[in-house]
Amino acid sequence: MPDTPQESQGAGITAINSLEVSLSKEFLKTKLEDVEAEDNAPESDDEPEDPPATTNGGDTGSTPGKKKKKKKKKPKKKGVPVPTTQSDPPRIPLSSLFPSRVYPEGECVEYKDDNLSRTTNEEKRHLDRINNDTHQDFRQGAEIHRQVRQYAKKMIKPGMALTDIANNIEDSVRALSGHNGLTEGDGLIAGMGFPTGLSINNCAAHYTPNAGNKMIVGEKDVMKVDFGVHVNGKIVDSAFTVAFDPTYDNLLAAVKDATDTGVREAGIDVRVCDIGSAIQEVMESYEVEIGGVTYPVKAIRNLNGHSINPYQIHGGKSVPIVKGGDQTKMEEGEFSNCDQYIGSNP
Repeated sequence: MPDTPQESQGAGITAINSLEVSLSKEFLKTKLEDVEAEDNAPESDDEPEDPPATTNGGDTGSTPGKKKKKKKKKPKKKGVPVPTTQSDPPRIPLSSLFPSRVYPEGECVEYKDDNLSRTTNEEKRHLDRINNDTHQDFRQGAEIHRQVRQYAKKMIKPGMALTDIANNIEDSVRALSGHNGLTEGDGLIAGMGFPTGLSINNCAAHYTPNAGNKMIVGEKDVMKVDFGVHVNGKIVDSAFTVAFDPTYDNLLAAVKDATDTGVREAGIDVRVCDIGSAIQEVMESYEVEIGGVTYPVKAIRNLNGHSINPYQIHGGKSVPIVKGGDQTKMEEGEFSNCDQYIGSNP
């Protein structure tokens, strides 16, 4: 034993310090052994167990810990993609491509200088906005016609049967309009404006092949393709010519130029005879060479354009393609087409 209290106190401190050092060494040794054991343990994908349950007093419960279950991630539902382009052949309804029901306006031709009030007057512009629903029906029909027309120009080939051509065109129109006409009254909502016309060579217009028709289009043929689209009775009537032989390129250029002229000259209060005179002047300025012989292009005098009424393709007014017609004027709110029929008389 120590002789003095100071020595005793110092010895006590020394003993305590020695005990702390000893405990620290034991603690570090235990920690090192635990780390080595963890390093040598096999890896596991399971998550660690929950700590044992304790009572209010802090004692460990007898219920063993449960493993946490991994939650499976549910695959996200993908929405139906909205189509942005038309299929080939055209089968996607136009309502899917234009869900807002705002359709392209196409080319707008300004009025001539003496009739600019139709586009500059505020009241007239307001009336146009009021009639926007009617205009949207026509624009929808025009967009359907445009897409089917582009498809038809690529689809038509020499050797095809006329019935196959007509079926392809009419099936496409019904698909894009969203009304196949199989139920009562469905065809009155939208669909074909009139039967498809496929007129070859000296047949100028209005020939529709019936079921069982065996006619085919040949490589040297010139075929007029005429079909219409209607939406709520608003009929869009347009035609184009197919020729596989480049000999007839000038003939096609003449009829296109004449059509553009007729559209440009048309308008409210315009006399139809003036439209016909302008069309004839442009049309007959062309020539076409066939088999080494040059022929003048001539307008077919007894075939005209016409006004269009709701659900009625021929509305009563004629739009001539030659001069000398009547003095009838086009009126506000009317719709007309400008058909061009020409021949080369070879």
